[in-house]
Amino acid sequence: MNKEIKVLVCYNEPASFYDNYLGKDCKNKSELNDLSESGFLHSLDHIIESLKVNFENVQSLSVNHDIMKLVKQLQKISPDIIFNFVESVEGNSYYESYIAGLFDLLGYAYTGNDSLALGNCLIKSRTKQILKSLNIRTPKYFLAEYRIKNNLDKFDLKFPVIAKLQHEDASIGISEFSVIGSMKDLKTHLRYLFKNYSQDVMLEEYITGRELNVSILGEKILPISEILFDGLPSHYPKIITYEAKWSPESIYYKHTTPNCPAIIDEATSKKIRSIALAAYKALGCRDYARVDIRLTKRNIPYVIEVNPNPDISLDSGFNRSSAAANLSYAHLLNEIAGFAIKRIEL
Repeated sequence: MNKEIKVLVCYNEPASFYDNYLGKDCKNKSELNDLSESGFLHSLDHIIESLKVNFENVQSLSVNHDIMKLVKQLQKISPDIIFNFVESVEGNSYYESYIAGLFDLLGYAYTGNDSLALGNCLIKSRTKQILKSLNIRTPKYFLAEYRIKNNLDKFDLKFPVIAKLQHEDASIGISEFSVIGSMKDLKTHLRYLFKNYSQDVMLEEYITGRELNVSILGEKILPISEILFDGLPSHYPKIITYEAKWSPESIYYKHTTPNCPAIIDEATSKKIRSIALAAYKALGCRDYARVDIRLTKRNIPYVIEVNPNPDISLDSGFNRSSAAANLSYAHLLNEIAGFAIKRIEL
């Protein structure tokens, strides 16, 4: 056990996004259990206890908009490393990178990705630009700009397309309506997204095929996981919606099942691992990240998302891949903490 290193677990106070969007199969938001942020609180005690397997001094601190209070608390606690679980501040995903930047300015070593990687990955079109500049395969895209009146004048994608909010993660804004097959439906859905989220929307050519999650720890690729859509009604697109991740009562949550390790032939697996690691490095990721990939019917992998600081709670996909690599949860957290400790020693 490490008696000298003082670990502070920082996390954001929870906020729900159901005020903005409910899926088609939901009649009343009060019936739903939104796990997108509140779920972390159920894992916090286990995270702290798992860290205490290797660290004697572990504390926790929630983060909200009161930054001066946060600075004073950090100065009072004076941690050696911060285990950074802050994904937003009161629902604003932009602030994830700002908090990491604040830790840098204050001189604290922290786990996970730095502010630049977090910011670049949050802005989906910027992620695309970086990937394309390095010839990393990703679906063709078009940015529909919120404040441009004729925002589809130069639209040149092939239908179907999938619509994603430009500045969000955790599948916020992704629903069964997000895969679109006609210009009429696209205009209708864009009006909805612009009205409710007031931001640009990235449109991407939709790839019909297997969905794979590649978890990367340091630069070690963990066993690949596949999302199975068995039992999902045929009129629902096979995608990971907000409800699939965070609403246990929803149809999507019940019919999006991870399978890890995925059954993939070695040649295809090699291509997937190679493109995932290339995307991880291209976005400047460090410590841990998850790269989401769509595999075409011809087994060609396309990067659809790069997720720095993905969920690593006990029931997360990342931990599932970690367990498939025979790493205990305490071991996983210890490895991630170790990356930050090395940065102290440099």
